[in-house]
Amino acid sequence: MSKYDVLIIGAGIAGLYAAMKLPASKKVLVVCKDIPWECNTFYAQGGMATALNEADVPVHIEDTMAAGAYHNDREAVEILSTTSLKTTAEMIKAGMEFDKDGEGNILYTKEAAHSVERIVHAGGDATGRYMHYFAMVQNKHQLQRNTLVYDLLIRNGRCYGVKATVNYEPTTIYADDVIIASGGIGSLYAYNTNSRTVSADIHGICVEKGIELADMEFMQFHPTVFVDTPYARKLLLTEALRGEGAHVVGEKGNRFLFEYDERGELASRDIVARGIFDYKRRTGENVYLDFSMFEEKWFHERFPNITHTFEAIGYHFPQDRISVSPAFHYANGGIKCDTNGCIPGMEGLYVIGEAARTGVHGANRLASNSLLEGVVFAQRAVEHLLGKGHQAVQTPTFEKDYGNILHKENDKTYKQKLRQVMWEDIGIIRSTKGLHEAKNLIYDMKNQEIGRLLQLRLNTASAIVEAALARTESLGSHYIEN
Repeated sequence: MSKYDVLIIGAGIAGLYAAMKLPASKKVLVVCKDIPWECNTFYAQGGMATALNEADVPVHIEDTMAAGAYHNDREAVEILSTTSLKTTAEMIKAGMEFDKDGEGNILYTKEAAHSVERIVHAGGDATGRYMHYFAMVQNKHQLQRNTLVYDLLIRNGRCYGVKATVNYEPTTIYADDVIIASGGIGSLYAYNTNSRTVSADIHGICVEKGIELADMEFMQFHPTVFVDTPYARKLLLTEALRGEGAHVVGEKGNRFLFEYDERGELASRDIVARGIFDYKRRTGENVYLDFSMFEEKWFHERFPNITHTFEAIGYHFPQDRISVSPAFHYANGGIKCDTNGCIPGMEGLYVIGEAARTGVHGANRLASNSLLEGVVFAQRAVEHLLGKGHQAVQTPTFEKDYGNILHKENDKTYKQKLRQVMWEDIGIIRSTKGLHEAKNLIYDMKNQEIGRLLQLRLNTASAIVEAALARTESLGSHYIEN
């Protein structure tokens, strides 16, 4: 029987940062579904928010609360900002290199709804990639790829490990403590910016086990995404572009976002996404991101990734403008936990990063707070875990139910149908009628001959619909027309 002190599900920034903070004396296993860099952290462009100094902490808190429509848990936001002073300094000391100016000072940028420049970045627009590499190099524990978790081993309010397929072979992995760092729910939506591995399986298991999901109606859509590609994961055009001065325009070059908010392109994400969505629906026009105001050399140095990615498909920036649409980007809600990542009523189970609902983001995440959340709450979960001291855990016997078929033949068709429904009815602008239709459709799919993984997706989709129906007033990223 393979048994670990700690099992970490997910190898994004939250999972790897937790691994970094666990001593080498612990027997730790980090698992990921695919290859480790196929995760949302790797695709994060803009940067990581951090309080600049003690004086900036209350300002960062207020910016976060305002973006979250004051639905946030204030204590969690205070922890996020205050701890960032320590965690950012520790990362830099450990060798994480953020972009600097000629004199060696760290460069800060500004993104929507931040009142000051407080976002650190690396490799221009490749912050997530650099942070992921940094955390991978620091990881002293075993990392196992091709591991798909399809059940949590829970008995009498305690988690003892997971059931998973490892290289397609059913396996049981036992652990004294399990840390969920599995990310959000992106693959549920037809248009999303997420890694293909992010499909809400663990959330679906929680629904099954009676573990509460909270704030699931608050799904964030990124306003500027290039969606004209055949893949589900669309190409993100970072908010930092607008932070540096790029314009969102209609077909005639008109900056229409000022009709929706006086801050125009720099309003919070939910307002910008809704503005673009509404304008396209109302006028039938395409919407573009215009970079023509930027000097070419500067643009290529500041946004090398975007320059290369889009050059490969025939665009020349900053000369060309590019059509954009909103796409699902980030789950503000998730598995309910406290500020140490502990799940209420559950021993030996933690949740951190995007999978968690700490209350930091409220109804809408402030740009670039997500990498920071992963780091801060990973550190707190590990401190709590280590603070418990060693407890001898007697593992009960779990019968091997490997008869659970993960995929069935019609799953693919249903999966595409679900993604379309999520986009159209549980997306940027919702209606009570649309939500009820979606609820019925999901219910119907659940009663078909379907595999285990689709069942889990549908559980999560149900939780999102139920939460959206329960909130009859618009708030933050939950916008309901009637």
